[in-house]
Amino acid sequence: MNKKRTERKYLAEFVYGATDGTITTFAVVAGVVGASLSSTIVLIMGFANLFADGFSMAVSNYLSSKSQSDLNKIHNNKHRTKNPRKTALATFSAFVIIGLIPLLPFVFANFSDFINNNKFLLSTVLTGIAFLIIGAFKGKVIGKHWIKSSLQTLVIGSIAALIAYSVGFFLRSIA
Repeated sequence: MNKKRTERKYLAEFVYGATDGTITTFAVVAGVVGASLSSTIVLIMGFANLFADGFSMAVSNYLSSKSQSDLNKIHNNKHRTKNPRKTALATFSAFVIIGLIPLLPFVFANFSDFINNNKFLLSTVLTGIAFLIIGAFKGKVIGKHWIKSSLQTLVIGSIAALIAYSVGFFLRSIA
């Protein structure tokens, strides 16, 4: 199978996994920072989310794809479905790899005073760049304008981050 066909075949899983991984991980970062909790909490909650939610999404994707495949077999539908294991792996890989990006400044904070003093800002910038790249890739593969697709993904991710930060900030003020 050529690269272009593989990109198209697993585009949905990549976009779904990468977007959700980035949104949920950055939501954890933003919520913890909004609540004025420590960087250690960011790392604990961020990595717990990254792997548990990534696994959950991969298993859900597998079960969904497997169910569709089984249903097609029952009804003698000739429509070929994607390999459930490959869709789950694509979702999990994109979730973990791209979802790790918001945590990178917190992981490397001890190596540089600049990084340590600007962890949340750097996390925000890197997350924004990740959203733009996810959107650009999606736009390129489906033949849509990459800038529009990038901005759409950035706006959706930004809204989720703002919600998480606001919840953390609000709960900090009542606790």
